[in-house]
Amino acid sequence: MSTTTPLAGTGPVGDTAPAAARDAAPVLMTRDRPLGWLLVVTGALGWLASGILVLEKLQKLSNPGYETVCDINPWISCGQVMQTWQSSVFGFPNMFIGIVAFAVIITAGMGLLSGAVFARWYWLGLQAGVTLGFAFVIWLWSQALYAIHVLCPFCMVVWAVMIPLFVWVTARNITHGIITIPARAARVVGESGWVVTALLYVAVAASIFFAFLHVFVGTPGL
Repeated sequence: MSTTTPLAGTGPVGDTAPAAARDAAPVLMTRDRPLGWLLVVTGALGWLASGILVLEKLQKLSNPGYETVCDINPWISCGQVMQTWQSSVFGFPNMFIGIVAFAVIITAGMGLLSGAVFARWYWLGLQAGVTLGFAFVIWLWSQALYAIHVLCPFCMVVWAVMIPLFVWVTARNITHGIITIPARAARVVGESGWVVTALLYVAVAASIFFAFLHVFVGTPGL
């Protein structure tokens, strides 16, 4: 009876990591089940926030005088943000993008939890989508703070979920060899995921504080 020796560097479908990196115990959040839960939870929160914004937008369109559930004051108001051109960059409300995109994230997460093994092209596509979404969120964040000067709470939920979503999908793809970098650097990326996530949250919180400093300290602002 003959046996077949696997070729060096080969692995499961979708896993192209070097042998040395693959043999090391993977960081918890880059494993399929923990990452699957992350995708489901962040996707669900993002989808719910987008869904609420869609309903509020429809109410606003049918009744221009309608006050949304998050019209709290002049600096925290979904309604004011919805009236800006930045809320419909592609000619339709941005929240419709979230409805579709987060549904894909939830589906990918459920697939991982059910034991699905995705091909490399799928992970590259997911990486491209998450990266574009993260870049779009960064732009929306900058517009809210430095151009519109108004915060939308449900938009901020989307900001919040995109941070760990981007960080951990990227970390997973790097540690599994979908994105190729040296094995030692890949290990560092995997181990520093939560640190990077925390730093990004701190950076966002600090940017909001300083952009609305006049509100917090009670001095005249924009």
